[in-house]
Amino acid sequence: MRIADLPAADRPRERLMSRGAEALSDRELLALLLGSGAEGCDAVELAGQLITRHGGLYELSRADAHELAGSLPGIGPAKAARVAAAFQLARRVAPASRDPRQRIRGSADLAAVAAPLLAGLRHERVVVIICNSAGVVLRTATLTEGVVDRSLLPVRDVLALVLAAGGTAFGVAHNHPSGRAEPSEPDRLATARLSAGAAAVGLKFLDHVVVTDREWRRVDPAVGVGYS
Repeated sequence: MRIADLPAADRPRERLMSRGAEALSDRELLALLLGSGAEGCDAVELAGQLITRHGGLYELSRADAHELAGSLPGIGPAKAARVAAAFQLARRVAPASRDPRQRIRGSADLAAVAAPLLAGLRHERVVVIICNSAGVVLRTATLTEGVVDRSLLPVRDVLALVLAAGGTAFGVAHNHPSGRAEPSEPDRLATARLSAGAAAVGLKFLDHVVVTDREWRRVDPAVGVGYS
């Protein structure tokens, strides 16, 4: 049966309008994004197949548009782009609703500010949170993009970015696409070098954290490592 053949009260769009989005299942919500089904199945069935094909809604949210397109008959570039765009918008809600003058008082604040910039990524990204002397966030910036579990943290570039933005304090965060928040030895070495480099140019280094989709972990510096 096509969605158009269902009673109006059972169609996802009509149910959303009358009862709210909370009343719809995951596949019904996804079906509204897809807009149409494929040969032999309606949009709701296609949405269910897409969720199953990618191992669940969470894993689907991490897939990029190129990966989605062609993954099933009926999922072309247009539908793939709509799905990827919807998940990206959801990730951007958190920073949009945050107080633009948020203050970094500790590692947890740093992780909270960085998390929306790192959520759902399958490659490693380093972000820098630049603050004034009171810890008020002036700017968040993506510094580098890398590959799975390979940290890219050039100390001189971090310091130059902070100074150019007029900051006097900064913190750094990056993700581990593997989902494991445990810091690596290169992470600890980078923390030590960042701390030493900040001190050398008169900046306050707030912290370095690893952020995954489910948790975060503070990166303690390696011992005996200086700025180079």
